[in-house]
Amino acid sequence: MEKIKVIIADDSDFVRDGMRIILDVDDEFEVTGCAANGKEALILAAARTADVILMDIQMPVMDGIEATGEIVRQNLGKVLILTTFDDYDLVNKALQNGAKGYLIKNHAPETLKQMIKSIHQGVNVLDEKVFAQLTDHVLQTHAVFDTSLLTARELDIVKEIADGLTNREIAEKLFISEGTIKNHISTILDKCECSHRTQLAVYYLTGKR
Repeated sequence: MEKIKVIIADDSDFVRDGMRIILDVDDEFEVTGCAANGKEALILAAARTADVILMDIQMPVMDGIEATGEIVRQNLGKVLILTTFDDYDLVNKALQNGAKGYLIKNHAPETLKQMIKSIHQGVNVLDEKVFAQLTDHVLQTHAVFDTSLLTARELDIVKEIADGLTNREIAEKLFISEGTIKNHISTILDKCECSHRTQLAVYYLTGKR
């Protein structure tokens, strides 16, 4: 099986070295480079093949959110934000800039690996604390998700996506095939004018695309 190629971007030597060790000892991953700021991450992503870029937010020279936007714009890899910040505005900016996931730095190594694999497989991920931030925010805003756009089945699927379930998990829960789920999601994204699952989840939770 081909290894998942990862770039690590964090201004802490301790964090970079720790994550490199965690991933390098696992045969499923290959760390192709480490960066101390967003600009270095962008240069590395352009020069070396990367499936997933682990991106901190607060870094010198260029922060992680700006770097994420450039990496996504140039189609250089999928970005998983890995940070200590769960502020709603930062989460929203990161997702708007194209991040495929947002994870807080307090998880076990196996959880981090699973999140990287999920991102690589096309499943966007959000930390539980981040979901809590989005939920809190939706209670403070008048914007609402337009349920009239969707059928009852499609709405059921959106709710499961917002709960962080994968296509397979949704299929098992709703007793329909994974292929049918994929077709439904494609239709839902078109109806809601969303480009990916994370944007759809944010729209469902906050009423804002």
